[in-house]
Amino acid sequence: MLNTFNMKIFFLYITLSFSLFAFSQNEQLAQYYYDKGDFEKAKISYEELLASVPQNYQYFLRTIDCYQQLSQFDFAGKAIQQRFDKYKQGALLVELGYNFQLQKEDAKAKDYYDQALERIQKNPNEVYAISNSFEKKVLLEYALKSYQTAAQLVPNYNFNYQIGLLYGQLGNAEMMISTFLDEAFNSPQHSILIQSQLSRFMSNDGESNFNELLRKALILRVQKSQDLFWNRYLSWFYVQQREFSKAFIQEKAIYKRNSESLSNIINLAQLTIEDDDEETAKEILGFVLENTKDLELLIQANSYLMELKIKKATEKEYSGILAELDSLLKQYEISPFTLSLQLIQAHFVTFNLKKPEEGKTIIKKALDLQLNDYQVAQVKMELADILLFEEKFNQALLYYSQIQMDLKNDVVAHEASLKAAKTSYFKTDFEWALKQFKELKSANTQLIANDALEYFLLINDNTVADSTQTALAAFAKGDYLLYQNRNQEAIAQFQMILKKHKGEEIEAVTLLRLGKIYEKTADYNLALSQYQEIIDHHSDGIYIDEALYFSAEIYNKKLAMPDKAKPLYEKIIFSHEDSIYFVDARIKFRELRGDKNL
Repeated sequence: MLNTFNMKIFFLYITLSFSLFAFSQNEQLAQYYYDKGDFEKAKISYEELLASVPQNYQYFLRTIDCYQQLSQFDFAGKAIQQRFDKYKQGALLVELGYNFQLQKEDAKAKDYYDQALERIQKNPNEVYAISNSFEKKVLLEYALKSYQTAAQLVPNYNFNYQIGLLYGQLGNAEMMISTFLDEAFNSPQHSILIQSQLSRFMSNDGESNFNELLRKALILRVQKSQDLFWNRYLSWFYVQQREFSKAFIQEKAIYKRNSESLSNIINLAQLTIEDDDEETAKEILGFVLENTKDLELLIQANSYLMELKIKKATEKEYSGILAELDSLLKQYEISPFTLSLQLIQAHFVTFNLKKPEEGKTIIKKALDLQLNDYQVAQVKMELADILLFEEKFNQALLYYSQIQMDLKNDVVAHEASLKAAKTSYFKTDFEWALKQFKELKSANTQLIANDALEYFLLINDNTVADSTQTALAAFAKGDYLLYQNRNQEAIAQFQMILKKHKGEEIEAVTLLRLGKIYEKTADYNLALSQYQEIIDHHSDGIYIDEALYFSAEIYNKKLAMPDKAKPLYEKIIFSHEDSIYFVDARIKFRELRGDKNL
């Protein structure tokens, strides 16, 4: 049994717990009324909270805000003055001034704002609270003066980042850029944070000349200074603009003066490949091959080049590609270092030459090498892909599952999960595939999440429209033929679906698939006709933004008809703001329109 002392402790604990719970509920209730705009009830709740905890500044500010929302300015003014008399906080002078500003008494407001600035001159440590109060009231000029005043008085204080942001909010792009760049140079540890802010202005400040101002500022600093910091920054700028050839010029200049590493140039090549700028990618990779004897870089560059060649190769070129792969592997030998080339060779002989047994032989030899866990996962992934090519679905799933278990929560494991889900989809196990795609929709990797969402919507929508899943099964077969690189058979399959299931839910996505195949085979007019069908007859569906964007890309990049591309990009900008192609469409539309800032 509990003794008297323990009983008292127990009841005290219960009482405190109940009090804290009740207090938390009161705070939530006050917040609820405030968010709802019921300021009368919110005022009463915050007054009660403030009475319980008088020193709580946030409760005080919310109480004042409620008074002001209810036009009870006298109450607000008296409460602020009383608190100022008690605590002497400089930020309360800003609150007093703002209370007069709300009453259109600008002269009195200015007097209090100036008093707040004078407080900083007497005690620079007050800058944090005062400037914060000015910023919350969107009194940006005063916030700027607060930081500048404190920085002049105490040189050790560094408010360049805050000052740069305020210049940006005030629309002074030149001063923002100058301040941010000075800060980036003087405090390189802040560089990524500053680049993040600059990127935001570059993408959002479309109607100004922000990008052009930034470009000129960087070029000027490159010309005036011998520090490679500015070449790197200018390279970063051009990458944001997707002007990879210009970024490469800066990276070459950096390498000529500091030839320690080509890793940045290799990374640039990868970005260029991802953006489908193959000519620049080949130029960059050629530079790498000419300027290094490092085995790892040589393998990496040659691997990228081989993948580019295979992507564009016709059947007539297959024998030459196979000979080149054999030659590279003889030159650099079979070892863990050349694993990427071995995997490319295995994939090529399987998916292009249709010789999966040879592909598996290459893979099995690779598994005998001394590989680390990630390399083993890469090899198993390729083996699973080949087994899937051979319609050995269950064996493929086994290897994908092994990768998921071996590298839990890793990006490679998520990729294996996606491939496992697609395998279930190919074998028409739609119920299981749907569950897997649903989980992968929230994957950390955006590409995997987008891919999973696409297949989730495909299965879900076509199951609702047709519970027998007849059309969906036929579509999955077409996708599997595409996976096997049997493009002509896939075309025939999708065309059959259009005939048998005309007007059904499956029609729009089938047109989209055909469009992408025709693009791959360079039949651009046929691709455009498929996309136009979606635009004309499925404009209220989920594939309309893709049809618009893919059509615009063909006109812009393949057919050199910018006048036809421009209105398609524009339609995405104004009618499909939630599209994943929105940002790209906006950049390319501005480029075609002739904007200096892209």
